[in-house]
Amino acid sequence: MRPERARVAARSGRVAGERPGLRAFSQSLPMALLRARESVMRGFRPGLRDHGVTEQQWRVLRALAARPGLELSELAVATCLRPPSLSRILPDLEARGLIERRAVASDMRRAIASPTRAGLDLIARHAPQSQAIYRQIEERFGRERLEQLYALLGALEQALAPPLPLLKRNGARPAPAARSASEIGSS
Repeated sequence: MRPERARVAARSGRVAGERPGLRAFSQSLPMALLRARESVMRGFRPGLRDHGVTEQQWRVLRALAARPGLELSELAVATCLRPPSLSRILPDLEARGLIERRAVASDMRRAIASPTRAGLDLIARHAPQSQAIYRQIEERFGRERLEQLYALLGALEQALAPPLPLLKRNGARPAPAARSASEIGSS
């Protein structure tokens, strides 16, 4: 790269060789959030494996323990899982006796999921290890900073809700936004 182009790229926050209009990869918010998530999950994964559940299965169990009797559409939003993924996860949890599903009496097309005693027991067995990991995070990152992070992430979610609409190629309007996970948790 010629020296003049390098100075322009440096002033604009771009990295040499990146396309114009894109922010530097190191300043990509989705990537920064993914890197932070991976750093956090590295501590939790071994315990989840010890209890025979995947991260996604754990999210489902935790969401249902926090709010039993969620409709499946609400469960998908609360756990940030796409409905097709959720429809693959639920039968396994049900077959293992960790959750139960039942149809909504007024509309047999809708279903509600709840944790079983075995599901709640699994959560209780994992709770001490989970709490130990949270203590380590607080020790290394700081309790006050962790509370600030929760507040900032919540504020970011609220500021971006409903999601920014993207125009479809055919000019059709985007579908209405689903309720956020924080909205479901507070209802």
